[in-house]
Amino acid sequence: MNRRNFLKLSAVTGLFVAGASQTKPVLNAFSKNAQATETNEAQGEWIASTCQGCTTWCPVQIYIVDGRATKVRGNPNAKANHGHSCVRSHLALQQVYDPDRVKQPMKRTNPKKGREEDPQFVPISWEEAMDEIADKIIELRKNEETHKLSVWRGRYTALNGILYGNLPKIIGTPNNISHSSICAEAEKFGPYYSETMWGYRDYDHTETYYELLWGADPVSSNRQIPHSTNVWGKVRDQAKIACIDPRLSATAAKADEWLPVIPGEDGAIAAAIAHVLLTEGLWYKPFVGDFKDGVNRFVNGRTVSESAFEENETYGVVKWWNLSLKDATPEWAEEKSGIPAEQIRRVAQDFGRAAPRAISFLSPGACMHVRGGYTSMLTHGLNGLVGSVDNVGGTLDGESVPVNSLPDFTAYVDRIAEKGNSMPRIDHGGSLKFPALKDSTSGGVKMTNYVADAVLAEDPYDLKVVLSYWTNFNFSNQNTKRWDEALAKIPFHVHMTVNPAEQTHFADIVLPVTHHMFERLSAVRGSKGNTYAHLSMQNRLIDPVFDVKIDETEIAWMLGEALERKGFPNLINYFRNEFSDPETGKSPENGLEFNEIAVKMYTEPLWNPSVQKAGDTINGWDELKEIGVWNSVKYNYRKKWGGNFGTKTGKFEFYSETLKEALEAHAEKHNVSVDDVMEATFNTAKGELAFVGHYEPAYRVGNEQEYPLIFSEHRSRLNREARSANTSWYQEFKDADPGDEVWDDVLKINPVDAEKLGIANGDMVKVTSPVGEITVKAKLWEGTRPGVVNKCYGQGHWAYGHIASLDFKKQLPRGGNNNIILADVYEALSGSSARHGGSTRVKVEKV
Repeated sequence: MNRRNFLKLSAVTGLFVAGASQTKPVLNAFSKNAQATETNEAQGEWIASTCQGCTTWCPVQIYIVDGRATKVRGNPNAKANHGHSCVRSHLALQQVYDPDRVKQPMKRTNPKKGREEDPQFVPISWEEAMDEIADKIIELRKNEETHKLSVWRGRYTALNGILYGNLPKIIGTPNNISHSSICAEAEKFGPYYSETMWGYRDYDHTETYYELLWGADPVSSNRQIPHSTNVWGKVRDQAKIACIDPRLSATAAKADEWLPVIPGEDGAIAAAIAHVLLTEGLWYKPFVGDFKDGVNRFVNGRTVSESAFEENETYGVVKWWNLSLKDATPEWAEEKSGIPAEQIRRVAQDFGRAAPRAISFLSPGACMHVRGGYTSMLTHGLNGLVGSVDNVGGTLDGESVPVNSLPDFTAYVDRIAEKGNSMPRIDHGGSLKFPALKDSTSGGVKMTNYVADAVLAEDPYDLKVVLSYWTNFNFSNQNTKRWDEALAKIPFHVHMTVNPAEQTHFADIVLPVTHHMFERLSAVRGSKGNTYAHLSMQNRLIDPVFDVKIDETEIAWMLGEALERKGFPNLINYFRNEFSDPETGKSPENGLEFNEIAVKMYTEPLWNPSVQKAGDTINGWDELKEIGVWNSVKYNYRKKWGGNFGTKTGKFEFYSETLKEALEAHAEKHNVSVDDVMEATFNTAKGELAFVGHYEPAYRVGNEQEYPLIFSEHRSRLNREARSANTSWYQEFKDADPGDEVWDDVLKINPVDAEKLGIANGDMVKVTSPVGEITVKAKLWEGTRPGVVNKCYGQGHWAYGHIASLDFKKQLPRGGNNNIILADVYEALSGSSARHGGSTRVKVEKV
């Protein structure tokens, strides 16, 4: 239909609807004689809440009309995201009203478990569900095996310490397992062992002159997307951008430099950039220091005397050079990474000339591989060399948000609970092969994906009861087949979830929970952004659509009451005795009161004007809920300079005495040497090389002859952490991700590789790895380097809903889940799963 016919049809339709007696112009807005006869009055109101579609946790507002959520926008009171939101927040509207949601508690009646088994769920009451769960916990206590209870946590709010933290300890188990290790722990490793920051960094985009992005795609993922998209035009105007990524991402498509690195070989490029910065005298001397006589002795291939250099804010730059960098030329890196030496040198020089306003932006893509901890140290070490650490236009730690801790629970831990809490953890974190060195502590990270192996092997024991919320571990962990088998083996599994999911299929009790953005009251501390820290409120904006409860508080309260009826009052007594309204002193009498009191207690320093704090002044609890966000003061640059980095030396450590102490403690714990720890964790370093960022060759699962292609995955800008696939908007706009197709799931393959394999665009292909296979559509695309196939994560659900699946009833997925073919390997030093860096090889065959 052409434009003229369309306008004709529109006019006819308008007349037909209006009736033949219509005398006013049909297109009233275009009439010169048109006059407004009614005022434009608001139909509803904007109410504050929080989007948890990624780890940014942006403050947003929801427009409520007649009790229904109708649209979303950023909260104009928020400084971290400029009052904007990204597409993920809008998808939540389709989630909350999804007809496929779990609507009431359900009980499994088929004792057999497996993907091919029908659970035969039947409805039960909340009281029946709580009694069944309480019975199982009381049985564990009678047998003094409370450690065989495990609580699993996915995404969470500030109140997670109730269900995930304190409840397990009061009952008596060390096995509270978080999703964190499958998310991003490896990227935190480098900043922690350089400057003791284990968390997500803020980047001073608006003041920088160079962005060096290691697998990061700031306008699509990697947190603070609303902030990044809002300022990226300014960044492009004033700064150069270089993307190191095997895929042509949305950001790479508009960058000055795209370096399509061989996955897992980022460390070679980082080492070479450091080499150029030092040999060409481009390091930032006010931060790093200089040779005492002013003569640059960093010469290719030559060692340097440590006594010749005087450092300022850093420690060990000469040791780092001697151990790791002196031979790392761009020509050497070209052989490892597949990136021309000339381009590496050019990027290094431009990056150095921008110092100190130059950002080396870490991401999971560059660090979450088997040897990625040292890549994390290398890439963050570049920030140290150019002096951008804690500096204008650089990488920032961020201000803090003053909140209260949850009340102490130790008085409610009895002898049985103490015994259970003392048992070894199910996840093996802290074992020789899994140092998991968060905060310099052996076993500081829970090895989420390894829980499946431990359950199957009953090592160190079996699990009998699992309480799990906001999780889908047999979809979101690598080598999913193991998880299906492990879930089938667990005798009693409770899944608290918004939507049915793959994990729900193996549950014994299914509990429907509130949607975080619309149906619950809580608070979250979001990722830092735009030089501000913030806390954002979630408000109960609408009456719950179905018979749902709040997982972290309301369900915990109901379980406490059920346990009390069966002779164990400790949990509910903790809730009743230790929680009270900060304003009235009233103790909670039910789950909803408990939830509100817990949020008020946690946030009191922010809404109580008598508490001094560096940030917004908010006058009372009601005002905090109405405004919806508390903002810190703007970040105070360089507050870590002057010996305040928190490391063992107090300085930014290139040679990490902090890591050395942690590794030596872990080795001593197991009566081995640090070299033995390196071998156990599949790292190649020996001696002091283990204490500096250095190049480690990529570790891959699969023989190159049998599996000739490297598999690489990425995240969608529409992906609410794999929870978006059952929304039509996600499917309809999937081509917003470069190379992807709407309502489909494609494997992006370079035309050079496709020609060799006889694959045409649109062919169905089988993708096989050493651990599994999926069938998807081939997309010939030059945006992935030859030898590497690339696929977005998020599709492949078989139990999430009628949109996510091709056929929900028959469990036919739409596309394939990447985790079916990804091998279950780990970046063991940080405790992270190793899902990136091309850790798994595949073969691709036309179906």
